[in-house]
Amino acid sequence: MTDVSAAYENELSYYQQQLVQLKKQQVNLGFLRLLVFIVAAVCIYITISRNNAYFIVGALLSIALFFYFVRIYVDKKEERELAEKLVFLCQNELNIQEGKLNQFNNGEAYSSYEKYYSDLDVFGNGSLFQLINRTSTTIGEDTLAAQLKDPAADKQKITGTQEAIKELKDQLKQRQLLSAKGLLYHYDSNDLSQINQWLTEKEVFINHPWYRIALWLLPLLGISTLLYWFFSGDYFPFVIAAAINWMHVGRLAKHIKQQHQLMGKKQELLDQYASILAAYHGFNIKQSALLKELDKTSTNAAAEIKQLSRISSFFDQRLNMLVPLFLNSILVYDLHCLWWLEQWKQKNKTQLNKWLTAVGQIEYLNSLAGFAYNNPDYCFPSIKEDKPYIKAKGLAHPLISSSERIVNDFEIGVADKLQLVTGSNMSGKTTFLRSVGVNVLLAQCGAPVCAEAFEFTPMQILSSIRVSDSLQEHTSYFMAELKKLHSIVEGLATGKPSLVLIDEILRGTNSDDKSHGSELFIKKLLPTNSITLFATHDLSLGSLETAYPDLLSNYCFESIIQNGELSFDYRLHKGIAQNKNASFLMEKMGII
Repeated sequence: MTDVSAAYENELSYYQQQLVQLKKQQVNLGFLRLLVFIVAAVCIYITISRNNAYFIVGALLSIALFFYFVRIYVDKKEERELAEKLVFLCQNELNIQEGKLNQFNNGEAYSSYEKYYSDLDVFGNGSLFQLINRTSTTIGEDTLAAQLKDPAADKQKITGTQEAIKELKDQLKQRQLLSAKGLLYHYDSNDLSQINQWLTEKEVFINHPWYRIALWLLPLLGISTLLYWFFSGDYFPFVIAAAINWMHVGRLAKHIKQQHQLMGKKQELLDQYASILAAYHGFNIKQSALLKELDKTSTNAAAEIKQLSRISSFFDQRLNMLVPLFLNSILVYDLHCLWWLEQWKQKNKTQLNKWLTAVGQIEYLNSLAGFAYNNPDYCFPSIKEDKPYIKAKGLAHPLISSSERIVNDFEIGVADKLQLVTGSNMSGKTTFLRSVGVNVLLAQCGAPVCAEAFEFTPMQILSSIRVSDSLQEHTSYFMAELKKLHSIVEGLATGKPSLVLIDEILRGTNSDDKSHGSELFIKKLLPTNSITLFATHDLSLGSLETAYPDLLSNYCFESIIQNGELSFDYRLHKGIAQNKNASFLMEKMGII
């Protein structure tokens, strides 16, 4: 068992024991509540049946004790739910260590055939997103997806993220607590858009001078007439007061309903964000400028968002018809809720989106910190700001389990800028291209990479590896491939440093046309501000090394045929591939 697995085993054992204790405490509290309830009932019965005033004290004390036990029971229930989430998180991490899929969202909703997303398995089942993701909010998932789609391109941002991840990764308990807090809540994905809509609307109530007075005057009128009715038996003044109160509520009924539609039932969402922000302030932040800035941005955010959650909860009481009927008649309850809501907005509307963005950043960094913690043998890359360059030692693919990985040393951008990679099917060409691409993507996100050492230049990734036709778009495989190649050319035209990954282009045409087209495309790539890995079965392209000795090199993945058996070493070798395994396999399988 690795040190990482042992740490999760210890955490799992601790939370399982805590869960057992909490379950026992809940059972005991349930018994005590029942016992106290029975005592209260007996005291009330004796008081009524025997007219014994002494038992009133016992009844009141029993009722008070009953509600005290209810409060403790609710607290223990929340602790138990939190412990259950922590148990889930630890078990999930142990499963991931064993090669099983992460139980968090796999990011399928973000997948597309654009850019490198499909080529590098960035989204979907078994993807890079699924491997990293530990977010519980929509904005957290969106932030992670956005970073994987458009990672940082400058050294300062990348190193800033690296520093933040290094500072967070070993704070295991607090990271797990932050994730667990977020998982406690469930909400509709439309809730966030409704809050954003509410923020853009102008306040129509709080700035009205009459309502500032009415919020005090109308409740005073309702309470005083209610007391008058109680002592005099004359209810007519109260009826008049209630009618006046309802008149004022009715004048704003349409606006109140619209505001409740936007901000009602938001308690779960707001509590989730407040809990994550509160948990974040429990981290020990010492050096990272990024973490300090997030801490500064979100100061008081948890308390303010929690207050908005309570206002939303109060507003939801109007769904119980008896509550607004009674409270609006006396206290103009809906107007108070509207006042609190607009007062909160007036104070915090410029900050709320910053706080929500901070939650996304916090969850994103927490996910990367977990990724770093789970892979202590990965390295944080160093950055070379010059022409496109990559140098890696012990490079492998992070989506391949450590027990199956074959590592390679690799360098491009000094002696050459385009490497032609030949080799037979199944020899490892495509996996190698993806290994380079995925690790560059991780590096630009500020994450550690699957290598012993890694130095690179921040670059845009342009690729044509996985191509698919589309019946819906009436696009053939060949046309889909041409569109991808055109997209690469457009990306290179920007002049930005680029990493180009190409796997066997022009498969939809004859061999002569394919060879000629591939050669022309390689020549088009050479003068651009890029480095390229160009995988191909066309061995004739290897002659280009002679024509462009300072720009192009030949590398290969070789198959090994020995004693009638085919095997692969999945190692990158200098030169052009020699062995051909297609005819060997066809003959071995009796096809020819």
